[in-house]
Amino acid sequence: MRVKHKLTELSIKQAIKKANSSTKTIKISDGGGMYLQIQPNGSKYWRMNCRINGKQITLSFGVWPDVSLAQARMMQEESQEIVGRGINPIEKKREQSRLQLEEMLVKESKEDILKNTFKKVSHEWYKRQTLNWTEKHASDVLNSLKYHVYPDLGEKPISSITKQDVISSLRKIEAEGMHETCYRVRQRLEAIFDYAEIEDHCIGNPSKGLQKIFTKPKPKSHHSLPISELPELLKKIESDNVSYPSTILAMKFMILTFVRSSELRFADWEEFDLESKEPLWIIPAERMKMRETHHVPLSKQALEILIEMQKHSGAEGYVFPQVRNPKKPMSENTLLYFSNRLGYAGRNTIHGFRTVASTILNESSKWSPDVIELQLAHQEYNKVRRAYNRAEHLNERRKMMDWWSNYIDSLMKPADVIYINNKLRRNG
Repeated sequence: MRVKHKLTELSIKQAIKKANSSTKTIKISDGGGMYLQIQPNGSKYWRMNCRINGKQITLSFGVWPDVSLAQARMMQEESQEIVGRGINPIEKKREQSRLQLEEMLVKESKEDILKNTFKKVSHEWYKRQTLNWTEKHASDVLNSLKYHVYPDLGEKPISSITKQDVISSLRKIEAEGMHETCYRVRQRLEAIFDYAEIEDHCIGNPSKGLQKIFTKPKPKSHHSLPISELPELLKKIESDNVSYPSTILAMKFMILTFVRSSELRFADWEEFDLESKEPLWIIPAERMKMRETHHVPLSKQALEILIEMQKHSGAEGYVFPQVRNPKKPMSENTLLYFSNRLGYAGRNTIHGFRTVASTILNESSKWSPDVIELQLAHQEYNKVRRAYNRAEHLNERRKMMDWWSNYIDSLMKPADVIYINNKLRRNG
């Protein structure tokens, strides 16, 4: 059915002029589910709502005037045609990105196609592994091979590489004091040579048993704040007037949702359903440590933070982008530096908030340990629990997240909390 369009370039300019004096987000419809969303900060985004397999999704077509009205309508027609074939445009875009990555790897391997060099075989191994990895982890692995292994071993026939070749390459990493990197590269070399041996590219694994001769990296510690000091931290965050607003909002959102740092930093607006009666953040499996889709019910407090964040980051792309480069996610050190500046250097890590939340939720005796573990997205090794549907008991998890947000609010009111054996307790 042909869409009856409503907008003109003139009517858009008139609407924008009118919206300049508004503090609310304004949407002007062009018909067929497409509209121009005008943010209070002046940003203007093309959006289209449509349904696929009974579920509403929102597509992004770019920013006006970089994307003109005519261009947006062309994108609308293309998307309608794709949806009409029962295909989710968002999933199609992700598939295209995956194919582009594969094409890049094929291109890089063309010179090696006639000989089983280490680079060629490692690319074969890499392509098979990426199906089970997050995009970030895949990038980390590829970069570690490019910078630390390929210069020495990349062009050598994999069958000719000796134990001494591997040791020599790893010693260079260790000599720079990068013990953690050395440890991870050695693990990846061992996996690649295991694959090569299975595929008959080489005999034996020259990287086996080398962990004994290299310095073992110090285990990472996730310092967590004593529960009794949590109210003071919250007040310091609330009263901070030096940091960027987006940094403060990100820290508050981290505490309310207790997700992993990477899950927050790479959060995309497309993952959020904010207009539902029960707002939800659905983190796709490819971004989760345990490779399972994760549901985060959003309390009213978390929702308010996201609405406020839209004034700073707009409503597309990364929810918490870099201040100077919105196309990149917030740096992994931003929240840590913020915490350090507040006086908690060496005393609290960002991961430590997960420990604090787990402790308080368990000690409250209000919530099932299974529900808490589900919300923390922890791996369950017990066979029965592993079969437990992580989307189940979503209502109970929503109640728990509401309780948690209200509890955090209560810590700002000294009369509402008491201490027992230096442990924080909430009255009532």
